Amino acid sequence: MPVDGIIKDGFTSIDQSILTGESLPIDKTVGDEVFCGSINCFDSIDIIAKHVENSSLQKFIDIVERAEKEQTPMQTVIDKLAVKLVPTALLIAILTFVITRFLNFNLHDSINRAVTVLVVFCPCALFLSTPTAVMASIGQASKNGVIIKTFNSLEKLAVVNKIAFDKTVTLTYGKLNVTDIENFSNLSDEKIMSLILGLESKSEHPLAKSITKFVEEKNINAEIVTNFKMKVARGVEGEILEKRYFCGNEKYFRENNIEIDEKIKEKIEKYSKDAKNIILFGDEKEILAIVTLSDKLKENSKEMIENLKELGIEPILLTGDNLVTAKYFSDKVGITDIKAELLPDEKFENIKELKKNNTICMVGDGINDAPALKLSDVSVAMGKTGSDISIESANIVLMGQDISKITYLKKLANTTLKTIKFNIIVSLVINLVAVILSVLGLLNPLVGAIVHNLGSILVILNASLLYDRKFK
Repeated sequence: MPVDGIIKDGFTSIDQSILTGESLPIDKTVGDEVFCGSINCFDSIDIIAKHVENSSLQKFIDIVERAEKEQTPMQTVIDKLAVKLVPTALLIAILTFVITRFLNFNLHDSINRAVTVLVVFCPCALFLSTPTAVMASIGQASKNGVIIKTFNSLEKLAVVNKIAFDKTVTLTYGKLNVTDIENFSNLSDEKIMSLILGLESKSEHPLAKSITKFVEEKNINAEIVTNFKMKVARGVEGEILEKRYFCGNEKYFRENNIEIDEKIKEKIEKYSKDAKNIILFGDEKEILAIVTLSDKLKENSKEMIENLKELGIEPILLTGDNLVTAKYFSDKVGITDIKAELLPDEKFENIKELKKNNTICMVGDGINDAPALKLSDVSVAMGKTGSDISIESANIVLMGQDISKITYLKKLANTTLKTIKFNIIVSLVINLVAVILSVLGLLNPLVGAIVHNLGSILVILNASLLYDRKFK
């Protein structure tokens, strides 16, 4: 059951709150809050449930349910035509019979013409025009690693004019990799990395794991650390050969009264502008090295955005990251419309506002994207790395990490809609011509049945071409 609570005793570190996506430090003080859905990374805790029905997770679920209620199904052209065609066919058949009898045609001829009208007017080809095209496209998409979950997703995607993207794991890989290790000491680079490895190998923090993996791949052995300590949202420290070393953020070093000279400050500012995460390493007197980590932009993200613009789509970035990071990556891919530092409900509200004057598609992967995915006209989730709730909320799922499939989907949707429209027009024209010929007595029921089935076959054959269609 979703609950929020407070710590009864003990202390812990909460990795993240599902609603904020930010580190939530908790110290030894009894009575600190614990949010449902958070992850305890380090210690054991006792929790008293205080808000069982109004937990943070329950609020999150309510957002998703609200989005689902606000989404209305699309009324297709076929549904509107079908309501009118059946009574129209009956009316024309009756009028044909009445008029031919009034003109002194024999009873057999009048009945023959009326029955032929009913045979050829049955809108089978019209009913087949949409599902055959969509099913062929769904088959085409599945061959290319795209699962289309809802029947009308492609029709909606064909008229989408704006696509909103989350950043992490969507445009980027979502994995922080070490990009720089800059040594400011008299020690060798290998010695510096062995010292850093000794400290960071004892930490469970994602940044520490990335650093540990990077150094270990260089076959460098870790120094033995004693008296290890970790301070949440700050860094780690420990003794190596009776000397104390620190590894963490700038605030951690200032708290320990370790001087940061102007040269180091300039480096920090430079790396910050490049949207890199900065880890400082030093002893009790000075900074000895800087380690930077950065998420990596997917190779085809920029090309995908450019292709979407050529198709008349305006890309938008909706992310929980800070504005500097968001702008750094948006500039790389060519997105100018940026909304940063957004909570899940704020993403939801942005999509709601965009829907007023646009047909909007949302592409995301995380649990915090689920409400926006559910509300958008069309939603696409990253299946390989996406959360269960985002995959469940989305209409379309990309099984791999190839973001260029968004362009493929848009082209497939456009072609599918064109095929549907062509099938509708063809089926209506065939019906119209066949009805006229039937009223004039140029078709009998047998020939009318053949013409009727030929129309259905033509529609099916045209739709089936979508299955093996190649998209550049």
